[in-house]
Amino acid sequence: MNAFKPIAILGAAVLVSACAPSRVDNAAGQPSVYQDVGSAGRVQGVGIESQDVVAMTDKMMRSLLSNPMVSNRPTPPRVLIDMEGFKNESTSVINLNMLAKRLQIELTRAANGRMVFVNRQNLAAIQKEREIKREGLVDGGTIRKTQATAGVDYQMFATITSQDAIDRQSQMRQRYHYISFEMVDMELGTLVWGDGFEMSKATQDNVLYR
Repeated sequence: MNAFKPIAILGAAVLVSACAPSRVDNAAGQPSVYQDVGSAGRVQGVGIESQDVVAMTDKMMRSLLSNPMVSNRPTPPRVLIDMEGFKNESTSVINLNMLAKRLQIELTRAANGRMVFVNRQNLAAIQKEREIKREGLVDGGTIRKTQATAGVDYQMFATITSQDAIDRQSQMRQRYHYISFEMVDMELGTLVWGDGFEMSKATQDNVLYR
């Protein structure tokens, strides 16, 4: 009987070790760090990044405000800027609404009344509010009543294009972007302003954009 004791003890030890939780490295990761959105971040690739969005929208804002046909009219023109007028024909991933919104907000702030920006993204909510006012469910507010919502004088359109190249030996990637911006007279169909932003990037890193 004593000969079986070592075997029993060994079996119990194996059973205990099997039931014990395995050791997992739960060391804390790197803490998040705020970065300047106008400067290159720690993760960089050949796509369109925050500093590129900031640079191109700032350039377009300054260019548009310096155009007297748009920004110095006696009656401020009504301008529409939304993602419906923006197209991405490039190989880069970008949120078109983010690009359009930043440009609209920065222009609204800097134009200071020289342009009036029309909101079409919330048209359903606007129409609902107009209906309940006219049905007498609420009063008319404190501003005014109009026969219809605001028509647009000018609309901004933008197209993002790119051209890619890769070195098969070094796996170096290079991407050239050209982003065109145009302001169109929505009655005549003519261009009242246009400008572009271009950049070229090269890297060996394969960054995933989402």
